[in-house]
Amino acid sequence: MQLARSVLALTAIAALGACADQTVPLAPHPRPSLAVASARGTGASRMVVFGGTGVPASFAAKVAALGGSLDATYDAVGVAVVSGISDENVSALARVKGVQSVSDAATFTLDEKLSTANTEAVATALDAHADSPTAPATAFFFPRQWSYRAISAPAAWAAGDLGSPSVHVAILDTGIDYTYIDLQGLVDLAHSASFVPSDAPLVDAFFPGRNHVTDLDGHGTHVASTVSSHALAVAGVTARTTLMAVKVLGATGSGSYTGVFQGIMYATDNGADVINMSLGSNFLKHDNPGAVSAFNRALNYAHSHSVTVVVAAGNDAIDLDHDGNLYAAMCDDPKVICVAATGPTSSTTVNGPFFPSLDAPATYGNFGRSAVNVAAPGGNIAPDGSTAVFVWQACSTTWLVYDETTDTFSKSVCAADLAHVYTLGAIGTSMATPHVSGLAALLVERYGRNPGQIRAAIQQSADDLGQSGTDPFYGKGRINVARAMGVLN
Repeated sequence: MQLARSVLALTAIAALGACADQTVPLAPHPRPSLAVASARGTGASRMVVFGGTGVPASFAAKVAALGGSLDATYDAVGVAVVSGISDENVSALARVKGVQSVSDAATFTLDEKLSTANTEAVATALDAHADSPTAPATAFFFPRQWSYRAISAPAAWAAGDLGSPSVHVAILDTGIDYTYIDLQGLVDLAHSASFVPSDAPLVDAFFPGRNHVTDLDGHGTHVASTVSSHALAVAGVTARTTLMAVKVLGATGSGSYTGVFQGIMYATDNGADVINMSLGSNFLKHDNPGAVSAFNRALNYAHSHSVTVVVAAGNDAIDLDHDGNLYAAMCDDPKVICVAATGPTSSTTVNGPFFPSLDAPATYGNFGRSAVNVAAPGGNIAPDGSTAVFVWQACSTTWLVYDETTDTFSKSVCAADLAHVYTLGAIGTSMATPHVSGLAALLVERYGRNPGQIRAAIQQSADDLGQSGTDPFYGKGRINVARAMGVLN
């Protein structure tokens, strides 16, 4: 699969008042894409997979003899994380007794750019706008949040389906800005963690005192607020669900295979009911069997502990039915819920009307009956790239902008202008996935920790679009929150 932050856009609330209609200026809309970058020769971390469960007690010494260090062991799945092993010594590591495979030292790297869509200044003080967790449709920016109307979320909200603090959704992403006005109090920092040590000095330098799980990239906060939000500025699928920030991608939108693996294991061991992974990678299975094996074991571990895992289908317009050697988006695993994206490709104003349909399949999205389970709103781009419609959610107040030319960071407008509240527009299967995770969180309240039953409920209640039954673009259909919760027939 692939990590899809895709095309991003900004809107500023100078002070909340009326959410006025605006046209959406066109900006460059590169096709969302993820590069898998090699870290060969750097001694970067790798996953070592053993033939069974457990890691031999002698393994640390053998790693040290090869110039590396044993960073973590996961006996339950027979995987160890090592670092400092040069390319020259990888083959020797693979020959250690009991070792089945060693993963490549690779990273997931976002390569799309941010772009500004519009800026809005309005007249009423933010403090005067009532907090609305019991009525998400009154959120200031709700008029432009077409995604919730597409999935019939307002009917579920009206029936009282707002989520429960006892349900935890782990966001495996770039972190979460837990101080954003719609996320304050929703992020369980005690059960959050960062697996991106390179972010720590940036957090300390730019935002002293902040927890290292804070979001320096913007992607994770956008995703998190889709799952759960107080609905002052932006609504979420739920308003009370507890979030866990599990940072596996850093300030430049990249992270290691090992970080993602460790994030899955951590979330499972620390009380997550649902794991949201708006990330992934496309790589050839025969090129990296170690990564395939480690990820499969981690996902099996999560499933065996009754965790529902939701992943994004990816944004490369790949036919997953006919790419048999491609490990795509973790959608290869039959136990996950793999999510494709939908949305209109143009609009008259930022608040609509939207054309041609709220449910048009994403022009950039991966597809395939064998992979996609359901679809959800992710935003869309016209086939000729001339217009786009964004999904609007929270913008991290700790978002840094990276300048590749100077190799330096600076504060984004969301981080620099703290007198105002900003929202972020984005397009991608990354945006579709948390809509499904939010629905899964609601269903945990009804069915308990039962991934199979939750997945079946999501699929059976979806609106059957495209070809009858299982469609390559929609899977079993586009999700319907109200029907899944029994509000609509």
